[in-house]
This record gives sequence, structure tokens and C-alpha cells, in this order.
Amino acid sequence: MKGSLWLPAAGLLCLLFALPSLRAEPAGDPRRGEQVYSRCMGCHSLQVNRTGPRHCGLVGRPAASVPGFNYSAAMRKSGLVWDINTLDAFLAAPLKQVPGTTMTYAGITDPQQRRDLIAWLARVQCEQ
Repeated sequence: MKGSLWLPAAGLLCLLFALPSLRAEPAGDPRRGEQVYSRCMGCHSLQVNRTGPRHCGLVGRPAASVPGFNYSAAMRKSGLVWDINTLDAFLAAPLKQVPGTTMTYAGITDPQQRRDLIAWLARVQCEQ
């Protein structure tokens, strides 16, 4: 009886580790993601608000929640929480994901570049 549970449990564990969307870390290269981020630096910074809000601590944060930044009404009403999936969709087509956003960047069409960027952003925490 005990042995009969082992095989389904082992199969479930293999499935969980095989599906990147279920992992805590995005399936990207953070070193390459830091290079991709250089495109964002015209409007964004990690630690301070600029034309766009700061990005430290982005993953896991609700959209439009950085104190002191004047977000568009569309972003405030979006209800998004920045995770791997919402960031991937937004970075692919910001204006499609949040119509009316003031972010005018057309997006990152390359899925691997988005994964790399998200992997890097997931590691960037705010300084205390």
C-alpha cells in the first residue's frame, strides 16, 4: 500500500519541476536581463521614480502602488499584481495589456528577452 503512493507522488514532483510557470523563479538569465534593462533606463530607475516608477521590488507588488508616483487612471484601475505572467504580458504589449497607460514603449517582442528581464527584476530588491 505504501509503495503504491510513491509513483504518483514522484510523477507529481517531476511535473511541478518541469513547468516553469509554477516555479518561483522565472526561466531566464538575470545577467542578460540586466542588459535588456538598459532600454528601460530612459524612463525608469531601480531606486527612484523618474518618468516611470522605480522598479526595485517590482515582482509581487500591486501595479500603481509606488508611493509618490502619479500613475495613469488606467494603471490604477488595472488590478494587476506584477508576477512572472503579468509582467510577461505587459512587457510584450503594454498598451494592449493596460489600454490608456501612459507608458508609450511598444514592448519587447522577443520572449527570451522578456524572460531574462523578468528574471533580473525578480532579484532586484529595494535598499532599506
